[in-house]
This record gives sequence, C-alpha cells and structure tokens, in this order.
Amino acid sequence: MTTLAGRGPSPTLDEVAQLAGVSRATVSRVVNGSPKVRPEARRAVEEAVARLRYVPNPAARSLVTRRTDTIALVLSESDTQVFSDPFFARVVRELSAALADTEMNLVLLAARGEREQEKVARYVRQGHVDGVILMSLHSQDTLPAVLAEAQVPLVLSGRPLDGRPVCYVDADNAGGAREATEHLLASGRRRIAAVSGPQDMIAGIDRHAGYIAALEAAGVAPDADLVAAGDFTEAGGARAMALLLERAPDLDAVFVASDPMAVGALRVLRESGRSVPGDVAVVGFDDAAVAATSDPPLTTVAQPLDEMTRHMTDLLLRQVEGDTGVQARVCPTRLVVRASA
Repeated sequence: MTTLAGRGPSPTLDEVAQLAGVSRATVSRVVNGSPKVRPEARRAVEEAVARLRYVPNPAARSLVTRRTDTIALVLSESDTQVFSDPFFARVVRELSAALADTEMNLVLLAARGEREQEKVARYVRQGHVDGVILMSLHSQDTLPAVLAEAQVPLVLSGRPLDGRPVCYVDADNAGGAREATEHLLASGRRRIAAVSGPQDMIAGIDRHAGYIAALEAAGVAPDADLVAAGDFTEAGGARAMALLLERAPDLDAVFVASDPMAVGALRVLRESGRSVPGDVAVVGFDDAAVAATSDPPLTTVAQPLDEMTRHMTDLLLRQVEGDTGVQARVCPTRLVVRASA
C-alpha cells in the first residue's frame, strides 16, 4: 500500500478514498453525515480519516450541505447590558457546554434597537448561521417575526409576547414570583412592595403577575404605591427602592424581580438605616452568583439555566435537522432561602 505520510499536513479527499479503498463519493457521504453508506465502508473511511488526520474543508462542505455548523445567540440588549449582567455570561457558558459534544459553534450577537436588529436579520438571512436562539426580547423587537417568516430555525428564550407559534423555552416566572411572595407572606409581612422588571419583556410581565396573584390569593389588596418599575440593573433597583421608601416608608418586605436589582435595593435599605430582614425582608430572582455573596445573603428564586439551555439547544438542533414541529418547554423554578428573608 502506498504511504501518504510524506505528502504534507493537508491530506485530500482522494487520499482518504485511496487509503480506505472506497470511492471519493463514499468518503464525501461519510464526511457529510449521510446515512447512505454501508457500515464496513463507513468504518474504513473513519479509520482512514483518523490515520491521515484529515480535516474537511468547511467552505467546500458548506457548499454541499448548505450548513455552517454555527448557531447564533442573539441578545436584544445593548453591549453594556450584555457584558455587565452576569446572567448573560451564565447563559453563554451553559450554551457552550450544551454544544460541547456537537460540531456546532456559537456566535454571540447583541441587537438592541432597530438598526442593529436589521443588521442581524440580514446576517442570518444570508446564511451565515444554521439557526438562532433569541433572548431578552422586548415587545417592539422585530427579529422574531422576521426570522420566523424567513423560516430560519429559531428558538426563543421566553414565551413569545405576541403568542406566535414558535419554539420556546422559559422558566416558570409567574410561579417563581408567586412562591417568593408567599414566602414573605408566610413570615408575617403584609406591606409587601415589588420592584418589577420591564413590562415590555415577558419575564417582567410574568414575575409581576406572580407577585399580584400571591397577594390576591392571601386576601391582600395590591397597592400601586408599593410597586416601582425597574430595568433588571443594580442602578435601576436602587432607584426603584428609593422611590418605594419615599412613597411607603412603612413597607416591611420587597420582592425584587432580579438579583442585580435586589443588590441595589439592599444598598438603599442599608443607607436608609433599615435592617434586612429585621425591618424589611428582601427576595430576589435568578439566583445569580451575587445572591450568595450580598450583605446579607439574598433569598432568591433559582431558574434551572443548565436545563433550559439544554432544551433550547435540543429544540434548535432538531430544527436544523429538518424538524418543523413547534414545541414549548417551561422549566420549574425553586426558592433558595438565605438570610435576607
């Protein structure tokens, strides 16, 4: 048998075929994942690929398969928000882990605002990625409709605001917020305030709905003065907490719709001379790393990001392989009790 070791570091498809004793077309089918290859021929090709350390040319492969082996995580937030909020870093880490055993690569795109969303839509429609996971969506965002209409494989992180039939994965935001508020009620608190998330985002809407549902179920009338709008940032939580203390200085608890906002709320409470949980009990949402290190450690609602990212990856890869079914998966949350409430 002719040795091919001296031919340099980049063996060709023909060399793999020669070593495996099969046709060039058979090697191409094996490399591109076609099932139409006899098992013994597949084994011969795989052994030849390993021996020669053959690496398929991605450009040539994409011409055949029309695949890029790349998916995009698109975050509908500014660059500043994406890189300052630890939640997004956790998502990227978990998605990368979920893709580790596949051939897929992950690209991260931030697209806040009409111009950025148009750029992302054009990039995706031009075939640079095989599918898209959309996260942190706001009501005015156009990408879900544009990509769905273009029949791009698509999964939303969060229930679609407009109810369109599209695959999505979500946490039980309403259930988690209700459990958090019930925990405060069970401890004897009655003047329970809320720092809500943005009401143009499904997480903000559902978490606020859960807070209201828990109050109503306990016979406590919701009070508009006990609700302040936040934006999921620490600074936004601090501003909202200051407003709540001005409106309702007798409040004895607060449900905060994200952990970064809760950290801001804790700082304002401390600066106002109020003890936590003695004077005011505080519960956050997300179970971010900061929740365990805040002063005091924060009681919060954990959402299973590892499970959610696995579901998102699974649903997207199924679509990339041709599955056209629409599926939704809602993951349960759990209350993590620490010193703040």
